[in-house]
Amino acid sequence: MRIDEQPRARWTDEQPRTRWVDQAAFRGGRPDLRLGTRSHRVDRAGAASGDRISVQHTVRTSTAEYSLLLNAPEWFGRRGVGDALRDAVAELRAVDLTYGPTRPDSLVSRLRRGEIAPESYPPLADLVDRCAAMRAATDGWFDAWAVPGGFDPGGLLGGWAVERAAARLRAAGIHDYAVLSGADLTVRGHAAHGGPWRVAVHHPTEAHRPPLVLEMTAGAVGTSGVTGRQGHVVDPHTGEPAEQLVAATVVGPDLAVADAYATALYAAGPAGLAWFRTGSDYRALFAHRRR
Repeated sequence: MRIDEQPRARWTDEQPRTRWVDQAAFRGGRPDLRLGTRSHRVDRAGAASGDRISVQHTVRTSTAEYSLLLNAPEWFGRRGVGDALRDAVAELRAVDLTYGPTRPDSLVSRLRRGEIAPESYPPLADLVDRCAAMRAATDGWFDAWAVPGGFDPGGLLGGWAVERAAARLRAAGIHDYAVLSGADLTVRGHAAHGGPWRVAVHHPTEAHRPPLVLEMTAGAVGTSGVTGRQGHVVDPHTGEPAEQLVAATVVGPDLAVADAYATALYAAGPAGLAWFRTGSDYRALFAHRRR
């Protein structure tokens, strides 16, 4: 049995507020969101009800493209939705400008040069602490310090940015949203049609296979390797490009953690599946071997 063909029943309802949809029952239906293709896709599966405001917005930074879908009650007002959206977009741009490891003047670059300490800026301290926690959780397979030049949080930074933007939405009073970037997403609440977000996760290498469909009211999906790019994940123990898998996808409550797990699983190969067998809130959806 290939590691991406483990029985689906094993995962059913184990992830809080995320459940498998009976694929036969779903046949003929349409998902709201698609992951695992060359880029994420938003399907217009159903219109918003008359007492809801539904907004979709795409923003590009120097390193990524994000899609934000917001649903709010009509009484919230379009101005309120617009303000919440601007806050979330500002956070995505701020993370790109302030923490991008390729920017010479970013806090991460200054940290690498020894000009500042993590404690100098609370968000930077949080980013460093999360990377340290994931290094411990993955037996060193996710290691933001095992790169030339020092600290590089790249395998976790994108998910961290999305979660910070999502926190801005919640602080503004938006509790029904989806934020997508590439093959990653975080969702909360309900889609415009009033039901859970229906997420189709496509197989990363076999386009003919039907996607796995999830219904989600809170959670995240993180993926490493789906673009087909080789050599972008390095084995932190050898410094050589990871070559065992072509893609790894992880589902769980927080996108920063799911992203880091996916990166580590991509590097470790099948051995990394042990991280998800001890009551973890995170589960591996795909871990497809390279042929």
